[in-house]
Amino acid sequence: MPVTRVATLDDAPAVTELLRTHRDALAPWEPLREDAWFTLDSQRAILETSLQAYAQGTLVPLVIVDGDLDGGEVIGRLNLNGVTRGALQSAALGYWVSPTHHGRGFATRAVADAVALAFGELGLHRLQAETLLHNTASQQVLLRNGFRPYGVAPSYLNIAGRWQDHVLFHLLNE
Repeated sequence: MPVTRVATLDDAPAVTELLRTHRDALAPWEPLREDAWFTLDSQRAILETSLQAYAQGTLVPLVIVDGDLDGGEVIGRLNLNGVTRGALQSAALGYWVSPTHHGRGFATRAVADAVALAFGELGLHRLQAETLLHNTASQQVLLRNGFRPYGVAPSYLNIAGRWQDHVLFHLLNE
């Protein structure tokens, strides 16, 4: 059963509440955020921008849902970022799940949904994802979905206020 659907502007309040409630728990895995980022106006603007990119074919903004896709509880986000066509046919995967839903298979199922979408409807050849070196839970989600590590990028992203190394993963549509 799918656990993801395309995000809508109506998801902004639920996403905002999740981010506010779990701000401290998500902080070690995210860039530093200004207080304004945790407001409904900001999250609505982020979703508007994401939906515009979706209409242009460069991003797929999804929400992760517990229960019925149309009426279930939003428990996280997943994006297929930087959708690139031409010779590359690729996208980058990024996701998070509410800490209250960790360890229950939602992230694994959401990534499986994203892989099916990327390699099916979108016809992509490659997905990539990156994790902090110590984010073994996310690494396991990727491995369970067939992703393979292929290197380490030093000082790859500024997470939690400092440049941190990341393990690079990829999955090819054979």
